Amino acid sequence: MRPRRCWPARIWQEPVAEGLAIRLGFPVLSVDPIESAILASGIGRSFETGLAAYLVAKALAAEQLRAGLSVVIDAVSPVEEARAMWRQLATEHDAALIVIECVLDPELHRERVESRVRGLRGIPEVTWRDVQERRKEYVAWEQERLVLDTSRPVEELVTETLAALRAYRRRSRRS
Repeated sequence: MRPRRCWPARIWQEPVAEGLAIRLGFPVLSVDPIESAILASGIGRSFETGLAAYLVAKALAAEQLRAGLSVVIDAVSPVEEARAMWRQLATEHDAALIVIECVLDPELHRERVESRVRGLRGIPEVTWRDVQERRKEYVAWEQERLVLDTSRPVEELVTETLAALRAYRRRSRRS
């Protein structure tokens, strides 16, 4: 397996994804800004625009992997179909798929959601009620993953993730 990495993760997220990208020199493909760009074309927001954002992220990631580069994918991937897409992408490109799941105490999560302003065109700011509704469809991860408690400082999370990646590399070289 070549040492490329495909990381689908919804990281609290964006600061950790960006921190990894900066430290490792990998591009970040984030589905929310992609969907926002789709909406800017005049297409109305729907399930299909969200799906299209995932498919665009997958296509862009495939181009990076085809070129022998690694990529960080910032996506919630709440259901098995999305997760299977990332696994298939990694398999097709002989890339390691390293999943990072971010968790957060519900009270702090609510505080962050209610104070966050992303300013994505066509995508309303997420409310706590939205989070509660989405949580109902979220399927628990069963595959191996790195779980990060995002109540900690971003730099600590990036450092922990980099250490986990180094450990993964060492394990994969031995096998």
